Amino acid sequence: MVGRLEGKVIVVAGGGGIGNELARRYASEGAAVALGDLDGSMARSVADEITASGGVAMGIELDGADDESLAAAVALTVSRFGGLDGFHANFANFNDGMGGIDVLTIPMDIFDDVMRVNARGFVLCTRHAVPEMLKRGGGSIVYTSSGAAHQKQGVRVAYMMSKAAEHALVRHVATRFGPDGIRANAIAPGVVAHKRFWEVMPPEEAEGFKANIPIGRLGDPTDIAAMGALLMSDEGSFITGQVISVDGGDSMRP
Repeated sequence: MVGRLEGKVIVVAGGGGIGNELARRYASEGAAVALGDLDGSMARSVADEITASGGVAMGIELDGADDESLAAAVALTVSRFGGLDGFHANFANFNDGMGGIDVLTIPMDIFDDVMRVNARGFVLCTRHAVPEMLKRGGGSIVYTSSGAAHQKQGVRVAYMMSKAAEHALVRHVATRFGPDGIRANAIAPGVVAHKRFWEVMPPEEAEGFKANIPIGRLGDPTDIAAMGALLMSDEGSFITGQVISVDGGDSMRP
């Protein structure tokens, strides 16, 4: 497999519908990939699939919001593959999306947990990834965000705030470490349909989402993976500090 990511080593923190496809795409472009997820068996299964198709990958159990877990995952990746060139933080806590709670009614333990995973967790990812990428002379860190960061909603206040915090982190990392060869960007997916999505989404509600998308379809994990591959590659070397919406035109911002 020869592609834009040949010779690069990338960690994908967070599997599932989007994360698994990120790992597949990065490997298909030539990268050695470590896919980490709370469900370690699932991550290993995807890695085995990648390996069987000719790619280079390993699956590991990873809690992206836990300092020790991240340290171990990055250390194992460096030991196995020789370094680190890219890191994609792709996990999220959605616990405040249940029940229509707003800023007056959200239990503070739920608020704290969403922020712990989504905001603090991405900071921890950065603190472990950047030093290893500096040793390689630079690299690319990509964060999976959400259109919720710039949309108006009367619910999901913790989730929206955590995603806006990720955007601030992108700008900080891009500014602080750009001179050292490190780029930082966020991908804000729109409505992306995958197995877990269809398990909880009534078909009529999905049709309502699709009706608002100018492209006329829901997103697919491959759409996000395609953008991720660009941002991880040398072809994306002049892109940093950006939040890029991949949503079929559902949001249109300058």
